[in-house]
Amino acid sequence: MKVSLQSRLLRPAFTLVEMTVVILVLLALTSIGFVSSKKMSAWKAGRLASETLRSVYTAQRLFLADNPTTAISSLNPALIGPYMPNNTGVVPTVQSLSNTTLTILVDRSPPEINAGSGTRYDPSGSFTDSLWDVGE
Repeated sequence: MKVSLQSRLLRPAFTLVEMTVVILVLLALTSIGFVSSKKMSAWKAGRLASETLRSVYTAQRLFLADNPTTAISSLNPALIGPYMPNNTGVVPTVQSLSNTTLTILVDRSPPEINAGSGTRYDPSGSFTDSLWDVGE
């Protein structure tokens, strides 16, 4: 059976414009997924750092409950370490968004993440949002 040229031309098919639109929509959805994934990873890192700070804060309070005359400014990781939850014995570190290891400043209450030379690290922009800080 022969198919005529006219019936072939009248068959529905995708045009080049329609295919381009479909490809652009797929690319847009893929890029949105990558951006969302990156923001989710940053949020998870902030939450993990916040949980770590809370455990150090708990260790600080436990130490100060046993030693009420000790000034907070005189605290150091060696004093706080034995009071860390799960008997780790050391003050943990956290990873920044650029995967550098940051220490925790225990000589202030609540403790803060050290960005270098005693400055606070908190890329979330708020010191009370429970991301990269103890929160309220």
